[in-house]
Amino acid sequence: MTNEIRVRIAPSPSGNLHIGTARTALFNYLFALKTGGTFVLRIEDTDAERTKQEYIDNIFDSLKALGLNWDEGPDIGGEYGPYTQSERFDIYPKYAQMLLDKGYAYECWCTNEELEKEKEEAVQNHKAYVYSRKCMNITKEQREQFIKEGRKPSIRFKVEHKELVFNDMVKGELKFDTSLIGDFVIMKSNGTPTYNFAVVIDDMLMKISHIIRGEDHISNTPKQILIYEALGAEVPEFGHLGMILAPDRSKLSKRHGATAVSDFVKEGYLTDALINFVALLGWAPSDSQEIKTVNEIAQDFRINEISSSNSIFEYDKLNWMNGQYIKKMNISKLTDLIIPFLSGYDLSELSREKLEKMVEITREPLTTLKDIQNDVSYFFGFDVPLDEVKELLSSELSKKALDAFLLLAEKWNFENEEILHNDLADLRAGFKEKYGYKPKETMWAIRAAITGRTRGADMVGILMILGKEKTLYRTKKAIELNKKALGV
Repeated sequence: MTNEIRVRIAPSPSGNLHIGTARTALFNYLFALKTGGTFVLRIEDTDAERTKQEYIDNIFDSLKALGLNWDEGPDIGGEYGPYTQSERFDIYPKYAQMLLDKGYAYECWCTNEELEKEKEEAVQNHKAYVYSRKCMNITKEQREQFIKEGRKPSIRFKVEHKELVFNDMVKGELKFDTSLIGDFVIMKSNGTPTYNFAVVIDDMLMKISHIIRGEDHISNTPKQILIYEALGAEVPEFGHLGMILAPDRSKLSKRHGATAVSDFVKEGYLTDALINFVALLGWAPSDSQEIKTVNEIAQDFRINEISSSNSIFEYDKLNWMNGQYIKKMNISKLTDLIIPFLSGYDLSELSREKLEKMVEITREPLTTLKDIQNDVSYFFGFDVPLDEVKELLSSELSKKALDAFLLLAEKWNFENEEILHNDLADLRAGFKEKYGYKPKETMWAIRAAITGRTRGADMVGILMILGKEKTLYRTKKAIELNKKALGV
């Protein structure tokens, strides 16, 4: 095997980049980063009906957002391009012809109806279906007759019957009885290559040394190894990753929540948190510290220590991890990321300084950026709904607290955080001394009047952001509600 490490990710653009494909891309990227290798992006767009440019763009954007930048690919080129499979169709026929010439392949003239009949007979006889090889030794006359009938042949690979053994980097030693595979088609009758043939030719010509992919490809591996051997090419090393399952152990699907990288981003997950979480699906850091950058993960990455078992996608853990990243992020950068989630509010009401202050004092409980939508409504507009705190604001305690607050707040400086903090502290202490009320009971009334809620962000920060005018206006509205309730 060549000493140069070259890995690839080869998604099919038939949908947005799935989180499972993103994990495969990440493990390839980490392996390349750890070994000083090359990370290649190839687009396998041979399914013309399902391929869309928007999906290709989504793959590019999602991988870049996750920081998985490729060294060679469709957009940046490279020595072994083109890197889009549909642009390589002129390459495959000559290798198919090479296998025909060497006797490793043969033309198959069977119609779909004839093949279906063979499969039905196998089912009736309770046997696993393998192709009968009836076209392997057809006569010249039979071939000419098929041509007259307008038939076009596919090309089948002739499978040598043997025990095929290879060492999987993740699964360990794997064995296959190739007699159970049957001679498989490598070129369809319409002249297009099948997946197993095209991927071998592409990986061979792109000098891919290690193939890290999902275990759903294990059944393809013996076919691909046989093609490599027939072409006299070096066989890459293979590593097959366990699948990602939903919490209920079923296949991860949209019914469980977001599944595409772009969907997670729309839901307010940070890409740094997402890539960190995905790295831990089947792999564990040696120091047990779970919060790590991609570079830190790469330094510790060991492909032979990836679990061969399936991994459970725990949304609760992702939420926790995302929350940790939100808490630690630079406030200015976090504000930039949060702004798109505040489209329902008039942000012109707040200066950039106050907007950042709002994000700073409300980010603690957030698990996603989207969560902030319901946590900051009271920062905008003059009025706040008081329905949920109506009962609280109807007490004698609230009357005394709000009257005192209104009287004192008219003289307070709302621009100085330290002074405002002390003023509120003095108010709470005074009420405890005069009436015996606990400080938190006093603040419940004030918070309810100002925000329409009984809990939330730091009140000093809230008052600074709202300013004196809005604060006094809301306090007066709450006092009016209190008077009506008490019949004053």
